[in-house]
Amino acid sequence: MKEVNPFETAQRQLDKAAEALDLEESIHQALREPMRTFIVNFQVRMDDGSSRTFKGYRVQYNDALGPTKGGLRFHPDETLDTVKALAAWMTWKTAVADIPYGGGKGGVVCSPNQLSEREMERISRSYICAISDYIGPDKDIPAPDVYTTSQTMAWMMDEFSKIKGVNAPDVITGKPVEIGGSMGRGDATARGVIYTIREAANKLNMSLDKASIAVQGYGNVGSHIHRLMEEQLGAKVVAIGDEGGAIYSEEGIRYSKVMDNMKDHGVFSKDMDGVEYLGGVDEGNKKLLELDVDILIPAAIENVLTEENADEVKADVIAEAANGPTTPEADDILNEKGIYIIPDFLCNAGGVTVSYFEWVQNRNRYYWSQAEVYERLDKKMTKAFADVHNRAREEDVDNRTAAYMVSIEKIAQAMKLRGWV
Repeated sequence: MKEVNPFETAQRQLDKAAEALDLEESIHQALREPMRTFIVNFQVRMDDGSSRTFKGYRVQYNDALGPTKGGLRFHPDETLDTVKALAAWMTWKTAVADIPYGGGKGGVVCSPNQLSEREMERISRSYICAISDYIGPDKDIPAPDVYTTSQTMAWMMDEFSKIKGVNAPDVITGKPVEIGGSMGRGDATARGVIYTIREAANKLNMSLDKASIAVQGYGNVGSHIHRLMEEQLGAKVVAIGDEGGAIYSEEGIRYSKVMDNMKDHGVFSKDMDGVEYLGGVDEGNKKLLELDVDILIPAAIENVLTEENADEVKADVIAEAANGPTTPEADDILNEKGIYIIPDFLCNAGGVTVSYFEWVQNRNRYYWSQAEVYERLDKKMTKAFADVHNRAREEDVDNRTAAYMVSIEKIAQAMKLRGWV
């Protein structure tokens, strides 16, 4: 398969929207590159007494609308281009959700499954120490992402607080509730996906009762989507896939059944009763993406829908729970086929929205109930969806271009008002 550079994909998506907007060239060029990029190398004492050097990144893409915001990934294949792409998408995401943030992202090149908990803590603290001058509650606010957790955020918040000599819960979001985290953060991204699917179904006159759903990626987001599709929308998840492969059942796969099976096997297995095993990670997920279902939800990694498989996609709706799952070439094919796409930085904006709620609560030292969080999230996501859907119809463009147009206009106006361009 052709190697796809995620940042080039992000730039090409921006270019398409800039052309549709007839965006001033000075603003267009300013938005094609991040404002600030930090690369740090830091030393960590390992459990065996040796010292290892780790590389970390932090990209602050644009802060015209407010302090930058974005997750931190711990991954062995982390690259600067991936972080830049994710920081760009976060910039558009916060703007389309009407949150007063810019976009950022960070990462450390490491293999968490080969590290002890004590080594993970030392890496977390050392990374924050290395970038502590460049982040802060009014500057740049990290959050959890791939292979980082609420515990990781707790260590990082504590380290920053020690360095600055203040208690600073608002420097990091995604923390445990006991030390300033927000209620409702755990399934916030998945709930945002569910809310946008509900709104899309309303616009398309699609009944979600027993609608068939395929979920590709079964981590924190994908598994919560499975549960909420059943609980909130009454839909039927017929296929799920992850690193262990993919399974399918025309009658539907109950969330409770998957959870029970995972207790016994660690992951869902091809031996689960009443399901068809589609194959391992490559074969199984390829088949899953091409199933004849009502809604396809890519919830794993970038670039799973490409020009090589887009023509085989049969879903009526694609809800992009993952960041950057669709290449520009695939976008053209899917739009030509008439598939309704809920673009990633709209569809998965629930996580950063509740992160914003957490930051607001930290600033005020006053915390909301879970019901209040969900109600506020629903309102934010519903409005953001309407803004994008209506813009697409008004301008006769695809939903992704419309989402870019909505977000870029807000950022461009802020840049002008601040006198940057």
